[in-house]
Amino acid sequence: MTDQTQIIHQDGDVIDVPLNKLKKSPRNARRTPHAQADIESLAASIAVKGVLQAPVVEPEIDEAGAATGFYLVTIGEGRRLALALLAKRKTIKKSQAVRCVVDLANDPHEISLDENVTRFRMHPADEFEAFREQAERRGLGAEEIGARFGVSAQVVRQRLRLGAVSPMLMERYRVGELTLEQMMAYAVSEDHARQEQVFDLLGPDRPPYLIRRTMTETKVTATDRRAVFIGAEAYGEAGGTILRDLFTEDGGGWLEDPALLDRLVAEKLAAMAQEVRDKEGWKWAQAHIDFPRTLGLARVYPHPVERSEDETARMSALSEEYDALVSEWDAVEELPPEIEARFAEIDAALEAFGDGTAFDPDEIARGGVFVILGQDGVARVERGLIRPEDVPVPELEPESEGEDAGGAASGGDGGAAEAEEAEEDAGAPLSERLVLDLTAHRTLALRDAVGANSTVALSAVVHSLALFAFYPPYDRASCLEIKGVSTYLDGHAPGIDESRAGRSIAERHERWAVRLPKEAADLWPFVEGLGATDLLDLLAHCASLTVNAVRAPFERKPGAWTHADRLAQAVDLDMTGYWTPTVASYLGRVTKARIGEAVREAVSDDAAERIGGMKKPEMASEAEGLLAGKAWLPCLLRAPVPVEPAVQSEAPGLTEEAA
Repeated sequence: MTDQTQIIHQDGDVIDVPLNKLKKSPRNARRTPHAQADIESLAASIAVKGVLQAPVVEPEIDEAGAATGFYLVTIGEGRRLALALLAKRKTIKKSQAVRCVVDLANDPHEISLDENVTRFRMHPADEFEAFREQAERRGLGAEEIGARFGVSAQVVRQRLRLGAVSPMLMERYRVGELTLEQMMAYAVSEDHARQEQVFDLLGPDRPPYLIRRTMTETKVTATDRRAVFIGAEAYGEAGGTILRDLFTEDGGGWLEDPALLDRLVAEKLAAMAQEVRDKEGWKWAQAHIDFPRTLGLARVYPHPVERSEDETARMSALSEEYDALVSEWDAVEELPPEIEARFAEIDAALEAFGDGTAFDPDEIARGGVFVILGQDGVARVERGLIRPEDVPVPELEPESEGEDAGGAASGGDGGAAEAEEAEEDAGAPLSERLVLDLTAHRTLALRDAVGANSTVALSAVVHSLALFAFYPPYDRASCLEIKGVSTYLDGHAPGIDESRAGRSIAERHERWAVRLPKEAADLWPFVEGLGATDLLDLLAHCASLTVNAVRAPFERKPGAWTHADRLAQAVDLDMTGYWTPTVASYLGRVTKARIGEAVREAVSDDAAERIGGMKKPEMASEAEGLLAGKAWLPCLLRAPVPVEPAVQSEAPGLTEEAA
């Protein structure tokens, strides 16, 4: 067999073999199939550059010792598969000639093993810089480079970005002082000076997420409300640049020019404020990022307006037509253009009628508007704000005739006074002492009567609280000495008014403000006329504004705190819908032990141990990710445990307060 083989080929011969005459060698050391992605990459490379390294083959011999005409690929099975893939796609012919090297001297299994064991891949740093050299020297784009090397354009962009990292950091990566993950974090920006500055600040042993956070700390994330409000396109048109991380989900990147962004936000809000003022006629309009609550402004709300019969009829006709169109075309996926146009016309016409409420002209003439930026990146218009100097001065009630008479009796001509006293004028004022005596009796009787009439008592309480909640202090006429106080919570937790609870309360407040009468004097008949459901709803809203469960360090109110717990139980309060543990809200403001305790409770002991050795900033950031979606709450926010009467004086959760 050997002699016959030697006659056909000599060891080391270079021959051209048709592709369809190449087979996989049964003595190939690689048993695990090649990854399809690897074959795809190799095929792309061969399609552009051809086979750069000739496969090593041996002639196939049948059982009789005769050559079959086929060749077994000892080294280069991946190349054979890549060529076969190109033939399948008709990029090359099935009979394409493949230059091969014949090996008859070595054991096929040994050289196959040697090929896979002794290969040395170039250092990734060299690979990154080589890709960069291809782009800079030859002017190739990411898509073209990717096509020539069988990788995606995104992979090429990543390698090009890594190849552009500071040479100083690249050398540290070569010698093993930096990891690939750290290099990827530094590559979030192409600014070499910033990369080296952050390295000098943090040192070589910092985790990638901290490097990335430090690299972007002077920039504005694309999820910031200002960035959402302006939009990436408008920011870019104004000359701003966006930094993008090619290696992680960056949420849209980081805006690199905060000053430009702030200017764009201020200009856009100011333009919106001026537009509202010009359109609606307010005395003034101002733009603010946040609601300025320190200006001492009063507030008025729109009130229902009466529509004419003609308006009501037109609205009714449009609504009926709209409903009829919906019924007729509900089953049709794509509406005809004329029907879509009619829907739009009806919507515009109904919108022009408004919501049935309006501000009085005199309120618009002395009031103003704030245009502020919500936490969701959407501008919000707050109307009906009255400056202190524009609040109308209340008219003083004239003194009663009896008081006038009393004044005349006590002053003026002494002889006339003596004459009046002598005549014991029936119109003379009562003494202060007697007035106190009589009105005390009336007050006590009124208390008894109100206490026996739950409906009137409920109306009186609602009336008193509604005066506090919706009307200025000078206009709160109620004989009930119920003191409404609403603690300003934004001072304890800035931005809380934009939270889910804050917006819900504000919307409920405005719904009621629209319904209530404009004048405080008209509130009592309004409250008396409310049905039981509305009366209780208004009471609930007004009472809710007085709730104060804040634990201030200068106040010790264990009884009130216990009552707050019982109130939370009564309404089945679940704080997981209102609050989440983040670095800003909790984790960055407590000790490492507290962070570990939270992770241990919500995730596992192993997770807590894994982050326990980190510095506090890194530990807090890592814990934020671990706690996401776990519905974990600190003790002060958890559903309270029922307190036994014997220990009710204990204030629950004091250990949390100490944190």
